[in-house]
Amino acid sequence: MKITENQLYLLLIILVTIVSTAALFGDLMEPDGALYATIAKTMVLKNDWINLYLRGTDWLDKPHLTFWLAAASYKIFGISAFAYKLPSFLAGLLGCWHLYLFTKAIYDQKTALISVLIYSTALHLIISSFDVRAETYITTFVIASIYHYYKAQQRSFWHIIAGSFFAACAVMIKGIFVLIPVFAGFLIYWAVSKQYRELLKPKWWIALVLILIFISPELYTLYVQFDLHPEKTVFGQQGVSGLKFFFWDSQFGRFFNNGPIKGKGDVSFFLHTTLWAFLPWSILFYTAIAQLVKKKNRDQIPMEGIIIWASALVSFVIFSFSKFQLPHYILLIFPQFSILTAAYLCRLESKGLKVFFGIQNVLFLIITAMLSSIALLFRVPSPFLCIGSLLLLLILAFVLFKGTSVQTIMARSTLLSISLMGFLYLFFYPALLEYQAGMKAGKWLQEQHPGTQPKILMNASDAFDFYAPGEIGYLSGYEELKKEKSDKSMVVYIPESEFSVLKTIYNTKILKSFDYFRITRLKPKFLNYHTRNQVIERFYLVKIL
Repeated sequence: MKITENQLYLLLIILVTIVSTAALFGDLMEPDGALYATIAKTMVLKNDWINLYLRGTDWLDKPHLTFWLAAASYKIFGISAFAYKLPSFLAGLLGCWHLYLFTKAIYDQKTALISVLIYSTALHLIISSFDVRAETYITTFVIASIYHYYKAQQRSFWHIIAGSFFAACAVMIKGIFVLIPVFAGFLIYWAVSKQYRELLKPKWWIALVLILIFISPELYTLYVQFDLHPEKTVFGQQGVSGLKFFFWDSQFGRFFNNGPIKGKGDVSFFLHTTLWAFLPWSILFYTAIAQLVKKKNRDQIPMEGIIIWASALVSFVIFSFSKFQLPHYILLIFPQFSILTAAYLCRLESKGLKVFFGIQNVLFLIITAMLSSIALLFRVPSPFLCIGSLLLLLILAFVLFKGTSVQTIMARSTLLSISLMGFLYLFFYPALLEYQAGMKAGKWLQEQHPGTQPKILMNASDAFDFYAPGEIGYLSGYEELKKEKSDKSMVVYIPESEFSVLKTIYNTKILKSFDYFRITRLKPKFLNYHTRNQVIERFYLVKIL
């Protein structure tokens, strides 16, 4: 029985979802994933859902919701990498559903299915499904809020409540800046379509009040942990207000680079980041944006489409001019990117289809060759099984899906993304994590010496903190160690550079050594199996006798 075009897209979405579940069973990566998981672990161990702690001290950076969701999952499934990742995975599915509803409301079912397929197979979402931070949550809550506010223009007041709830959730994940992609599109749409009276309607002002009400748990916890305790030292100073940080320093302070957390901005950063992060769709996306310059192309877009591209444009500009930039920020507007790309793809005529048909095929060949080369050069486990799987998917893509059509472009590009998922989740990331010493040491300690009291000397490792048994103690120097050394249950996690000093002071016994490399900053010498030992560091688990 021949399936319809829409049925093909739905089957591909289901296939992508199934393959994506492999990311749930991988370990956590430093720095952010392991850090967030550790904060949530501490929340559960202390049974304290108000105060955020990291390495034994008060922590003020991100709002609470990411940690509440992870901690709730720990309560149900136990403290594990799976339990940490599961809420984010489910949130991703919720985001895909709202992206479908929103796109279908403005365009049609075909465009909606294609937009979901594009979003769920974009490279940075694939990466974020394994290396879970907060971005999947934010992206989901923003697109859900936009959808419900869109419906609230004509429908029931329930959509105002739902839109405000999701907007508040986004704020409690990242901060108030996320309201910009939520509302910017509507404000520009109302201005262009001359619907100025929308601004005077009580429901939108009620929406703002509802957001404030819904974020009150976050405001309360910040007030209790910080504003009630000006004696606490945060960012090297006392009298730090959690509420001020939430409303100003964490957002505007980073944008203007005058807050406690600083960075270096580059206006072109997200232009070239999108080029790789939105693969295999980035060339199509940039072409779709370029085509919006022509008035005849803009005329083919429904007026409500302004909400989509205006939201993306304003956010992109703000990201680009911010002084604090990280690649995963761009994920926040991937749903808008996906809708714009899907809508353009559905409008493509024969000549344009042939061009992109060729481009996507070449991308498939190049990326398959690159991944195969990395598998050999890095020496992932079972490299020939890895390469064989990549080649099999390549052959299936070209044998099963033929002809110059949107269906073929979508199917082959989806199988390319599935190749990337399989390569990363099953081969590359597990091989990389062998060099995350803190994780390996924590797991070994949990299995071999679960009753010990783990300490970290003169270093920090959130992966060790998460995987090691119980709460971890941090020793900033040898004076602190001297006070603790009588504890016979203590095991110290220490870098090789410090161990050379420690063994001259105390009689020590090495329990186990672990190879270390900062795997989020890959270098050619590390990727090359033959030169890897030149850049590997070593950490030890040590008993003081």
